[in-house]
Amino acid sequence: MKKFIYKIWMQASLILALLFIVIACEDSFENGGFDVNSPSNVISFKLKGTAGEIDQKTGKINVTMPYGSDITSVIPLVVMEEGATSNLDLTTPINFTTPVKFRVINGNLFKDYTATVTVLSPIKSFKINGVSAIINDVSKTITMTLPDNTNLTALQPVIELTNGVSISPASGATIDFTNPVTFVVTSNGKSVNYTANVGVPVTGLTVAFLGTAATRSGITNMDEVTASNWLFANFPGAKYISFDSVLNGANLSDIDVIWWHFDSAANLPSVAYNPAVTAALKSFRTNGGNLLLTSFASQYVDALGIVPSGKGPNNVFGDFPPNGFVDGNSWGMSFVGHENHPIFQGLTTFEAGKANLLQSGTFRLNHTAWWFLPDWGGYVNGQGWRNQTGGTNLASEAWDNTLDGRVTIAEFPNTGTDKNVIVISMGAYDWYNETNSSGVPSQANEFIGNIKLLTQNSINYLAKN
Repeated sequence: MKKFIYKIWMQASLILALLFIVIACEDSFENGGFDVNSPSNVISFKLKGTAGEIDQKTGKINVTMPYGSDITSVIPLVVMEEGATSNLDLTTPINFTTPVKFRVINGNLFKDYTATVTVLSPIKSFKINGVSAIINDVSKTITMTLPDNTNLTALQPVIELTNGVSISPASGATIDFTNPVTFVVTSNGKSVNYTANVGVPVTGLTVAFLGTAATRSGITNMDEVTASNWLFANFPGAKYISFDSVLNGANLSDIDVIWWHFDSAANLPSVAYNPAVTAALKSFRTNGGNLLLTSFASQYVDALGIVPSGKGPNNVFGDFPPNGFVDGNSWGMSFVGHENHPIFQGLTTFEAGKANLLQSGTFRLNHTAWWFLPDWGGYVNGQGWRNQTGGTNLASEAWDNTLDGRVTIAEFPNTGTDKNVIVISMGAYDWYNETNSSGVPSQANEFIGNIKLLTQNSINYLAKN
């Protein structure tokens, strides 16, 4: 009998132990994999006396520094739980211009942290008639587009500044923005110049969104829906045209720019290759029409004879549906050497000639149809690509400052005038805030403004050429 009771007790103990482990795992999962009260916690984190905000669930430490702070060489003051150590050398200066990851260890327990440091912009906001400008603290530019027919000769910007900062001309002053205006920003006796460029949409511009659906309301791909909604909200002369309407002889003579953003499939639809369709679009281009081809639509340069046969994008891939998120660094591009090109003006950059498009931690489809240069196609480098395609490569991946590795943005033809085709073909050009396979929404992409401005600049550039 005693053996029986002992056996029952052992089984019950085992069940309770397993239940405890399951509950503990669930608690750990709900807390993002962290023990909030862990002996490996960071208690406080300071840079030059400024305390960071610590999220013990996610391990994120955010520090907001005053305007003008130099964060390229700082020794952080880190207080940890008793007995804890870190793999971060706290005796030598650290560059905090990019997020710094480190691990805190206490016995057999450890916890990973990421410290992200932000330096306040001197200009919090810059608005004219309620429209907000894009402020780029790297290139020192203020960029905005006002509604069509706005009189630029007498406008009064409303400017909000960080504490301790002054600006000239001052907020509320009446200013002529017909040409770029220089604003002098002063703090602690030091001054820097910001250049404000205020524009309006090209007068009377007609932009057509090209799609496979019969009508705009019939578009089902959410990336295409989001892009078209933005176009119609920002270009008064926007219209929708279907491939079937082009096939049936639609009049394209009143259209300045046709934008085909195709994100639905890696292979282009058969209707796009119909001889009547390609003939109509070739004629549209010959007669002065302009084309913006984005995402998988970049492959259309081959069928339309924009590049020699077989010289279209040679690296086409993507996920259906999203099966991951942007891990590590945010996804961006390098346009070093083309910083003054009109399509890049006003973008928020993280260093000169480099801008992010898709934020780290955002779910992505990674729909890509670009040119891979070093190993495929016989291009070797950017110069070889230009020679063989007749285009100008404007951007590559963020690491590629010589633009010899990839072609992610290009314009055609490679001549001084009449550049009437722009291609944007990288996976970071993602309009829709994706959900994962379980339907869980992604975080908002903080760089969507760069995607919108890049597209707006491209349309306006094409219309003016």
